[in-house]
Amino acid sequence: MRHQNRILYASRVLGLLKRRYRNAMHTGLNHENPWELLVATMLSAQAQDRQVNLITPALFRKYKSIDEFSSARPSDLYRYTRSIGLYRTKSRNIVNAARIIRNEFKLKVPRSIENLMKLPGVGRKTANVVLSNAYGINEGIAIDTHCITVANRLGLANSKKPEVIESELMSTYPKKEWQNISHLLIALGRDTCTARKKICGRCILKEVCPSSTLKHMAGSKP
Repeated sequence: MRHQNRILYASRVLGLLKRRYRNAMHTGLNHENPWELLVATMLSAQAQDRQVNLITPALFRKYKSIDEFSSARPSDLYRYTRSIGLYRTKSRNIVNAARIIRNEFKLKVPRSIENLMKLPGVGRKTANVVLSNAYGINEGIAIDTHCITVANRLGLANSKKPEVIESELMSTYPKKEWQNISHLLIALGRDTCTARKKICGRCILKEVCPSSTLKHMAGSKP
């Protein structure tokens, strides 16, 4: 697809997704501050948001600040986190991240990808989630498994590597839309374009998506 046509197509995709999923343009993880979002995002790796939202209220009632988390032992968190996969590793990472933030960042969650990724258990995806949702900073695009599936089916990417997909989407969409496109692709992936099955008949993009099983009804290619 030529660059100009790609940009027009990508813009149309964005507009249609906003029409259907505008209310999903935010993280599904419950939080009241950047630290709580960081903890919730760390817990959400290979887990569903609703699972995380079930356990974080009690966890945050017990440990009300970064300082309190930093004084805990990882095993102290197990009673709250054990229903989440890899809970021992995640609990250890959360406590150690709190200690680093206390000692190196004056109890403030970092505001850059580079500093966030210094924390144990924090990769580029988690860093992007925290920056965009907690601080309104778009340094990149959070790419999860839904984004990988959907971006490839839409022809917006041609890779299974998150960093490659992120780069392709960043070159396609204006910076102000980076947070939005992540949330919108995730919403589509959860709704009609799951990894296991495409439900093209009720997809908002059925007439423009090159992977649509109903593409012949669109009348033309994007």
